[in-house]
Amino acid sequence: MSLHLSDLVGGARATTQRHRAQISEPELRFEAEEIGRHAVGGRFRSVLEVRGVSVIAEVKGASPLRGRLCEDFKPVELATEYQENGAAAVSVLTEEHFFLGSIGQLMAVSTSIELPTLRKDFVVELYQVFRAATAGASAVLLIAELLDGSALKEFVEAAHSVGLDALVEFHRPELLVSAVEAGSGIVGINNRNLDTMDVDVEHALRLAPELPMDLISVAESAISDTDDVTRVAEVGFDAVLVGTALVTAEEPGSVLRDLVDVGNTTDPTPRLKTGLIELADIEDVADIEELSP
Repeated sequence: MSLHLSDLVGGARATTQRHRAQISEPELRFEAEEIGRHAVGGRFRSVLEVRGVSVIAEVKGASPLRGRLCEDFKPVELATEYQENGAAAVSVLTEEHFFLGSIGQLMAVSTSIELPTLRKDFVVELYQVFRAATAGASAVLLIAELLDGSALKEFVEAAHSVGLDALVEFHRPELLVSAVEAGSGIVGINNRNLDTMDVDVEHALRLAPELPMDLISVAESAISDTDDVTRVAEVGFDAVLVGTALVTAEEPGSVLRDLVDVGNTTDPTPRLKTGLIELADIEDVADIEELSP
């Protein structure tokens, strides 16, 4: 199917509008702030700070390009299997229209396992951040392609105010600086171009050396086997986010265990700072590749 980023954003706004009709934003924010006062902040971040490469295992029922990923999709059972096989955290894709997710799945998973959970969606409204907190998430995904620099900072601050960590993701090289400067301390590089939906498995490997050493870095999309975990470790990533390879596996727990075992025995290579500020003016991938060692 032909899919555009605007379709994903439109679906996210439609879902948010429906949720807003059930509970207003001021009411939701008050509830989220109350939860945040009693929450153990930094749970998501802390599990990614351990030695080796951590695995964030994803729960998702479908892909807009592949359709349903498994016939018998049971989010809680899948998340439990992830927990039993060494996942550091569980990502729950809550987008309803193209990924067959829901906020209900996030709530069910968050209350059924002990691992921190990440709300993964196309977050374009603060309401979605507060809803993540009230659904039991420990963190929320923010996408630099959807939020400009000032909005990213605002959304990160809102997440922190309700006890959530924020994973700030980007694909386009020129967004690296705003992703880092958003202040979350956790940055993901997505191998998927959200404008075209194309995947370049080398993309995150090329950009990794440009990330500063004092943040947690996550490689996302097209991570599928132990060789991928080894390769991302070699360029300094602290974690990987793995979805489709697990959901479509006959034995997701076994596949996950292999990834976790390699991650536990592989120390990420320290990254070098390589002119981060100058990247603000870079508009072409080729330019950034010339800077990378």
